Amino acid sequence: MPTTTAPALPATELVDDANLPDATDEHAPLAREDMRSLGRDGLRAHTDRLLRRLARLEPGTETFGRTRAEVIELNTGLVKHLVRRFVRSGEDFDDVYQTGLVGLVKAVDRYDVERGTGFISFAQPTITGEIKRHFRDTSWAVHVPRGHQELFLVVVKTADQLQTELGRDATDEEIADRLGTTADEVRAGRAAADAHRVGSLDAPMSATSGRGDRPLPLQDTLGAEDPGIELAEFRASVAPLIAELPERDQKILRWRFWDDLTQRQIGERLGLSQMHISRLLTAVLSRLRAHLEADGVAANTPLPAAA
Repeated sequence: MPTTTAPALPATELVDDANLPDATDEHAPLAREDMRSLGRDGLRAHTDRLLRRLARLEPGTETFGRTRAEVIELNTGLVKHLVRRFVRSGEDFDDVYQTGLVGLVKAVDRYDVERGTGFISFAQPTITGEIKRHFRDTSWAVHVPRGHQELFLVVVKTADQLQTELGRDATDEEIADRLGTTADEVRAGRAAADAHRVGSLDAPMSATSGRGDRPLPLQDTLGAEDPGIELAEFRASVAPLIAELPERDQKILRWRFWDDLTQRQIGERLGLSQMHISRLLTAVLSRLRAHLEADGVAANTPLPAAA
């Protein structure tokens, strides 16, 4: 399966920081208005200055916490930029944004100024990785393998990019060509979307119930297994056995189990006592059970009691 990483933002050399706020230990955090006035290059340069300062401070001190908070505040725009590339219609932006902020905090805490890697280049995969884990672990209504989840995300992102470039929806073949994969894998990625969101069984459908214009809920339009299907073999096996019984025994069975008469009512029809009818029913059922068990049918479908 193809794997992707979020493309880096345009590389920018550190600008001359002579006009940037001082980053000495006595530096007060920038106000949000001042942050916006710095521009992208200024924000990156000031972030690097603060991170170098943060590396010299003692963790747990008030100055350390204030500087760390300012680095995070300076880079929330990066989080919003990355979140917008993953959030689609119907998804909660704030939930994903909070997840991206967690990634940003992790990036700030793990960043090593001595490695010489720019903070943006380091933070971006950390943030996107946190966002992807959010989608994998919390936003899928039905569990699917991680590989299919990641394939779904990359197919969706590539389809959006191609739609912008082409001015129309991209075909599976065009998406596959961009990703260097096959159209079948693209279709598998699209199919994973069925597990991303599920509909409610109570959701109204366009079909009506025949009782006015009220639409039927989805559950009323779905087929179900016939509850009597498990008794089909039993009925097929017991029918010829009943046909071989004497006429009186057949009547007793029909009146008791089909017409739901009591043993006393059956006895009145035949001129017999209720106790006699009970003994006859027990004998008939025992005879049928013996035949069925010999055929291996009644083991899972017991006959009713005579009472």
